[in-house]
Amino acid sequence: MLHDVSLLIVLGEPLCQYCSNKAAKLLHKRLHKGEEMKGLDFHAFPCYDACSAELGLRIYYLSLEFYMGRTLQNTMVNLGLQNACDEAIYQLGLDLEELEEIEEDAGLGNGGLGRLAACFLDSMATLGLAAYGYGIRYEFGIFNQKIVDGWQVEEADDWLRYGNPWEKARPEYMLPVHFYGRVEHSPEGVKWVDTQVVLAMPYDTPVPGYKNNTVNTMRLWSAKAPNDFNLQEFNVGDYIEAVLDRNLAENISRVLYPNDNFFEGKELRLKQEYFVVAATLQDIIRRFKSSKFGCQDPVRTSFETFPDKVAIQLNDTHPALSIPELMRILVDVEKVDWDKAWEITKQTCAYTNHTVLPEALERWPVSMFEKLLPRHLEIIYALNQMHLDRVAALYPGDIDRLRRMSVIEEGDCKRINMAHLCVIGSHAVNGVARIHSDIVKNTVFKDFYELEPEKFQNKTNGITPRRWLLLCNPGLADVIAEKIGEDFVTDLSQLKKLLDFIDNETFIRDVAKVKQENKLKFSAYLEEHYKVKINPSSMFDIQVKRIHEYKRQLLNCLHAITLYNRIRSDPSKSFVPRTIMIGGKAAPGYHMAKMIIKLITSIGEVVNNDPYVGDKLKVIFLENYRVSLAEKVIPAADLSQQISTAGTEASGTGNMKFMLNGALTIGTMDGANVEMAEEAGEENLFIFGMRVEEVEALDRRGYNAREYYDRIPELRQAIDQISSGFFSPRDPGCFRDVVNMLMHHDRFKVFADYEAYIKCQGQVDQLFMDPREWTRKVIRNIACSGKFSSDRTITEYAREIWGVEPSATKIPPPNMPRD
Repeated sequence: MLHDVSLLIVLGEPLCQYCSNKAAKLLHKRLHKGEEMKGLDFHAFPCYDACSAELGLRIYYLSLEFYMGRTLQNTMVNLGLQNACDEAIYQLGLDLEELEEIEEDAGLGNGGLGRLAACFLDSMATLGLAAYGYGIRYEFGIFNQKIVDGWQVEEADDWLRYGNPWEKARPEYMLPVHFYGRVEHSPEGVKWVDTQVVLAMPYDTPVPGYKNNTVNTMRLWSAKAPNDFNLQEFNVGDYIEAVLDRNLAENISRVLYPNDNFFEGKELRLKQEYFVVAATLQDIIRRFKSSKFGCQDPVRTSFETFPDKVAIQLNDTHPALSIPELMRILVDVEKVDWDKAWEITKQTCAYTNHTVLPEALERWPVSMFEKLLPRHLEIIYALNQMHLDRVAALYPGDIDRLRRMSVIEEGDCKRINMAHLCVIGSHAVNGVARIHSDIVKNTVFKDFYELEPEKFQNKTNGITPRRWLLLCNPGLADVIAEKIGEDFVTDLSQLKKLLDFIDNETFIRDVAKVKQENKLKFSAYLEEHYKVKINPSSMFDIQVKRIHEYKRQLLNCLHAITLYNRIRSDPSKSFVPRTIMIGGKAAPGYHMAKMIIKLITSIGEVVNNDPYVGDKLKVIFLENYRVSLAEKVIPAADLSQQISTAGTEASGTGNMKFMLNGALTIGTMDGANVEMAEEAGEENLFIFGMRVEEVEALDRRGYNAREYYDRIPELRQAIDQISSGFFSPRDPGCFRDVVNMLMHHDRFKVFADYEAYIKCQGQVDQLFMDPREWTRKVIRNIACSGKFSSDRTITEYAREIWGVEPSATKIPPPNMPRD
């Protein structure tokens, strides 16, 4: 509710132009003038929430993942209470940091997609937008990762075991969600009948903006069985079985699917996707109707204004069912004309694409839809027919184009292409970095771009500077604030002012000192929690992200082996000491990713115990990488590894976090790395490897790993060591599958970039030996990272997709002291 006050001030007219409540009119008018509200409490006016939406649009961000991490410190930072709380806790004889470590991470996401959603919520609140995040309250989030004998072992993340103090259950807004059943057509309309009902219970979590008294809401749905769920079994005497079957309904919100950039076509997953969509749309329409009918204006009774008051952003294709569900509600329930309903739906929905990897794109079997969501299947077929009729009229006789653009993919198993559904059902489609958006237009959705070029946009991702600088790296934030003030926290572009201090010896020294303090602190953490002692003066060379072939942790492994072999061949030679740290979770069913983890740990076992190597090189796998660990490791990093094959990483946001926190990047021209290099200057990053065009050219002529293996002695030596069991003496054939993949069917061309990567790493060593020059480049990177604030990203979404203006207004606190 609080966010509506900021809308009122920005839009500049009293809210209750339609309302007869004189006291409310007075309150609204005084708020509009920016007067203090002594003696007035806007919560007391029943019309307030209803009237507020009349003047402003509400944004609904739908995501199957919200990777929030911990909340306590973030809330204190955004409310401006951290110092006060720290002092109060100290007076009680307690340590605030120790208390913060007790909190469980809310791990309701796999990686970048869910963490981006969390950053966006923070920015929407900070920018004074009336925005809601909608998702699922998974009972078990992303699994906890244990490393046992070098292998990943998954443990359930029972994050709710001791409750969640940040959420509030809202049973008064519980809603029914329907599955299965059949469709009845009659002259009166269409009915979806004989369905199985599951209840969606909302849990609300506050999302405070940064020092602006705006508090938005993240509403997560939990599945509950209705009292009569399967109790017809009671009639045949199996009461116990019937009650136990309630789990079938409640399993919908039981666990997060732990796949990142990989589609798993399980019925339970489709149930999850429809569950969040159905509950959310009912909630949106309830709120829209209350805003219309809460005020005394009989004229505004249709859905004509729906797109003006409601913006639905689909975070990838997971909430794609919003499109047929909104059509179903408008046509079947609200009796809106089909064509009008379709216009309303398209104007309301917008779609963000997050990947171009074919294995990640959602394609659901028609047979599954027919059983689970029969009415939605009818609607999708009808929408597809309209769409294809239009394409056929514009491109007569082009049958191949019709096949390529169809939402329904023909074949042995008919499938629904959810990305195509999102594109035809949205008024805006965006990629998440400029290079990614270009690939989307030129390849993945080329035909759709030719049809409707105005629909396609780019919105380069960003990160919230509150969590990813102020919270996780207070030392650096203080050093920056001393030079340029504190306004950069809500306007990260102000970091450009640091360019004036790039040759300031005091500033160079202060930045280097903060980095060394962070490294010492992280070294102590590793020693305490991992029982590993590392050299805090070594280069902290870090790659933390989900384990995936396209992210090329294997290229990092080959570099580690090459360094090891060089040290072994001449131990007396001078080497820049390195601590290579790799962290991330592998999807439980992803065999190659699990093998990569085993290889990393096996290399570490050999390298770390070799007396010839000593402190020159350490290889460490960071177990159970998560948001709270990222907050520790990122401020301590010297080198950030962003080495995906060009054209595969949509954007990346870890790259931005490292840049903002004073690490230099070694990376390919992929995702947001391209724009980072533009902002800071390519010479201030370590860029190597093939560009997208070169990758495509190599694909055309055929990638042959054997050519590189035969030509490059150090590469051949490393592969032979992995193959022979040098790193796995107890099981010499352990890495057979890894070597076979690299030699014969490596889609991501690790060997093709090996030589350039090793050479570039030599340049990294050379610069690291000149601490002053290294720190100057660090300062330049920090100064040029302002573009990568999620505040900038959300401002672009607001203006160019949602059609609303962000607000910098700090609204008065809601509970003013009374006279």
